[in-house]
Amino acid sequence: MNVPASGSIASLRRAAPEAAPPEAVSVAVEHAALLGESPFWHPQEQVLYYCDIPGRRLHRFDPASGHLDGWAFDTDVACAVPNAAGGLVLALRDGVWQFDPATGAARLCVPAPYDPTHQRFNDGKCDPAGRLWCGTLDETRQPLAALFCLDLDGRLTARAEGCTTSNGLAWSPDARTLYWADTRAHTVYAFDADPDTGHIGERRVFAQFPARAQGQPLDDYLGRPDGAAVDAEGHYWVAMFEGSRVLRLSPEGRVVQEILLPVRCPTMPCFGGADLRTLYITTAREKRPADELARQPWAGCVLQVQVEVPGLPTHAFRGVLVPPAGD
Repeated sequence: MNVPASGSIASLRRAAPEAAPPEAVSVAVEHAALLGESPFWHPQEQVLYYCDIPGRRLHRFDPASGHLDGWAFDTDVACAVPNAAGGLVLALRDGVWQFDPATGAARLCVPAPYDPTHQRFNDGKCDPAGRLWCGTLDETRQPLAALFCLDLDGRLTARAEGCTTSNGLAWSPDARTLYWADTRAHTVYAFDADPDTGHIGERRVFAQFPARAQGQPLDDYLGRPDGAAVDAEGHYWVAMFEGSRVLRLSPEGRVVQEILLPVRCPTMPCFGGADLRTLYITTAREKRPADELARQPWAGCVLQVQVEVPGLPTHAFRGVLVPPAGD
């Protein structure tokens, strides 16, 4: 569905989320996660990985066979990326881990740079050079979270601060713009980025969404920006948590398309399939009202929809991972 030519956020309206699912949207994975997040399409394996953060599981879905398998962990699993050296790199609540899906072997490489009793990693991806960028989430709902970068030499440093819930991480096709959202602030930011050095400039507002007013019905609420992905034309696709939709924004921040969803809480889109024209969308059901879940049986499932413009490929981590001294 295309929105009016003005692209105005306020002009977007939709059917009630319990309405029949749009014909183009279907279920890719029927298994319902508590909080599905951080999906990525593995370019070599041609499978979809995604996390269930509070469920403490990493899932792998093969659309060719329909097979779903996964691994359980002892703490929250925030995100995963391919490792160019083999296996995956995971950001768990307690730090950055190297993980081998073939054997289940896991090794802590970088301890968490925060107090894990009230913070955890959240949204994370690699830039085209292979650095891992990962934001954090402050569970006390204070602006104490940050965006961290695990550089190619294995050093983990904070690159941006003053956030409550890090999300929306993505890069423009030329990697010269980095996007980062603070979900609680209803804001997506953009930074000028140097793809060679990894340096980022001062952040600026890319898109601002209206906060939910006190007493405002959820059916009239557009949602807040959660996870995101960028397509080959440089458009930014963002899941609107509690807004029952995914929005496509132009490189200038103008809304040009929306995909209505039959669930209240989409969490993150990613592009997959051999042609990168399948948009997979993770969703959540954790802490949702029972009557809402009764009307929305797809809550927590992974949804899919075909799109015209392909996405950008997933980038692998290409840096050094060194276990802490004494391990």
